Formats: sequence, structure tokens, C-alpha cells
Amino acid sequence: MDKAGTAIRRAVLGGAHVDKAAANTTTLDAAFQTLITTGAWGQVWSSPAIAARERSMLTLALLAATGNFEEIPMHIRATRRTGATEADIAEAFQHVAIYAGVPRANHALKLAKQTLAEMCADD
Repeated sequence: MDKAGTAIRRAVLGGAHVDKAAANTTTLDAAFQTLITTGAWGQVWSSPAIAARERSMLTLALLAATGNFEEIPMHIRATRRTGATEADIAEAFQHVAIYAGVPRANHALKLAKQTLAEMCADD
């Protein structure tokens, strides 16, 4: 497994999330786990070209714009580690509203509010 990818994945998503994903890996998704650890985390997220805060904002906007809403709560939780603020999240979803559609931004904001409320309750 890609050591750099695993390290940044842990730094962004948290050790508990990565440990759970590893524990739940089967022969069906083992190659997929290697793919995302190497490609997404070992190459894209590990690149020094932009900061984690901006990368987090881009990821949230892209997830919302493409309708991949299942991943949004995970990446909202990751903002605690990436430095993206609630204001940053709102700005990212404003862009989604203009460039990809109000319904997608609206749904992403709903998910963000729910997840942020859960995070506050856990504190």
C-alpha cells in the first residue's frame, strides 16, 4: 500500500475512518482501496501544488456539482483537519449553485448543515 497515500488519507480523514475502511476491505474492493490510496491520496491529495484547505474546498464543490452526495459528509468532517472553515464551505457551494445548479448546491448545504451539527454535538 502507498505509504504517502495512507499517511495523507489518515491526516485528512482521520485514523478511525481509515482503520474502519481497512478492516472492511474484502477481496471485492481490495484493488479499489489500493487505487484510491495511491491515486487520490498518494498523488492528488499529496501534491504540494495547493494547500489542503483549498483542496478540501475543491473536493466538496466537485462532489456537489457531480451529484456525489454520499461523500460530502465525510469531506465535511475532514474540514477540521484541512483548515477549511464553514465560510469556505459556503463559498464552495455558492460556486456550485452558479456553475452546476441551485438544487445540487442546496442539497450539499443541507448535508453540510447536518454534518456540522453532528460534529458540534460530538464535541
